Amino acid sequence: MAEKLSRRERQIMDALYEQGRISARDVQDAIPEAPGYSAVRALLARLVEKGDVVSIQEGQRLLYQPAKPLQQARGSALKRLVSTFFGGSGFNAATALLEQEELKPDELETLQRLIDQARKRD
Repeated sequence: MAEKLSRRERQIMDALYEQGRISARDVQDAIPEAPGYSAVRALLARLVEKGDVVSIQEGQRLLYQPAKPLQQARGSALKRLVSTFFGGSGFNAATALLEQEELKPDELETLQRLIDQARKRD
């Protein structure tokens, strides 16, 4: 998802990542206060054109799915978020998250293990 997505496009991508390969009607049913069916189809066509979504003909139905795996899309989105809101600083982003989130002991242990691994790389 190289290009910035509109609110509706983000909602569509959320539906696709949540449900996988689905029809335009399923997308319409999945998004809040959905626009009309033809508007959903137009948004899907735009996402296909931008390379964010692929369409697959399955019998009589045209189905849609994300073009990239969720993990890859998360990485791209996170980079944009860190760049936009934290001046490109992963440290600032992580600090903000730690100040906002109440983490469970096992999550803190996992974070500590990741920090220890990062130290070994340097």
